[in-house]
Amino acid sequence: MHLRPSAAVLAAVVLAVAGPAVAAPLAHAEEGAPELVVSALPSAAPKPGEVYDKSVTLTNKGTAAVDGVTFRVRLTRGLDFPEQVKGCTYSTVEDQVRQAVCELGTVVEPGASVTTPVRFKALDNALMESVEYGTSASGDTPGEGFGDSYRRLTLTADNTADLVAVGEDTEALAGDGQSVTATLRNDGPGWVQNQESDDLPGLLVQIPPGTVAVKVPKDCAPFGIDGPSAPQGTTGKPKYVCWPQDGTLDVGQSLMYTFTLKIKKSAQDTEGEIKASSVYDIVPAYDKNRANNIASIGIDLPSDYEPEPSPSDGTDGGAGNGGNGNDPEGQAAGGTGATASPSASAATSEDTTTGGSTGTAAGGTTGGNLAATGSDGTPLLAGAAAGAAVLGGGLVLAVRRRNAVKSV
Repeated sequence: MHLRPSAAVLAAVVLAVAGPAVAAPLAHAEEGAPELVVSALPSAAPKPGEVYDKSVTLTNKGTAAVDGVTFRVRLTRGLDFPEQVKGCTYSTVEDQVRQAVCELGTVVEPGASVTTPVRFKALDNALMESVEYGTSASGDTPGEGFGDSYRRLTLTADNTADLVAVGEDTEALAGDGQSVTATLRNDGPGWVQNQESDDLPGLLVQIPPGTVAVKVPKDCAPFGIDGPSAPQGTTGKPKYVCWPQDGTLDVGQSLMYTFTLKIKKSAQDTEGEIKASSVYDIVPAYDKNRANNIASIGIDLPSDYEPEPSPSDGTDGGAGNGGNGNDPEGQAAGGTGATASPSASAATSEDTTTGGSTGTAAGGTTGGNLAATGSDGTPLLAGAAAGAAVLGGGLVLAVRRRNAVKSV
């Protein structure tokens, strides 16, 4: 996964080398090949400031000794390495992922193991984090396929993130078109990066009654009963859900979604509601402050304005049947059933922290489970959507050999 918006959070891997590894050599081992595997780290939910301090075991399950071992650790931006150690090279790679690559100058015979302590620290912005770690013979690059030699640990820190809905009120005349912007912001302290589908932050947008959305941001899809119900950018629907393309919402980041609305001449009430939640309208557990989750978007009509009667929605903008919701002019202001008010789509969303457009993959979604991204099996640097994880911090490694022979 990419580690689907900054402060750093956990980390330091310390490897201490001690004593020669003892192993029972296998016959004709020189004719075979080494096979290094790494054990799994136990899960945890550290608080900001806490240090994770566990160990992994590197075992040679092959039939030949390995002369030197490479051990690599990558951390998302909420993790950091406490200190650096000799023999390790530190760098920051794609999406702010920071890594340490350490060369362990030790011979590991077939059946023998070395134990490596892994330490990292949760930072103030820690929340949805990942640690990738793997091993190989010196000179080789640890693979990223996630198996016996390369693993990932996902963590949810004991922290919160405050999702905020920010609305807008504008003015226009009936019969005109008017743009209105709905904003999703993260007030922290934790950053958000999707690890599970229900955690993917989203902004629910109810199109104001008496208006029809004729342009919809490309990051927004019609919202059905419990999730996206049509491709992103579909116009003429009463309710939408918008979300960040990469599943990431950094501390202080704002995502702006601008809709263009056509105001019906029969319009009276032109105020809609927006809600900071998730793509499936399940408010994430990490968002403890619900007081700022709801705001409004609206278009003020002149005080002396009198609505014109309309055969489709009546003089009060009331409850026509709205047709099938695909013809903007055929929708009643109130709509029917789950489609309470008409809407449309196809605009752009902007990330105010970068000043750029936040695009989404073509085709959109049609409901169902949206985000398998971020689950085990997807590398931090895969560059895919929800869950691109960023690693932060330095890595400290010190390896000590295990004297006891481990049978395979």
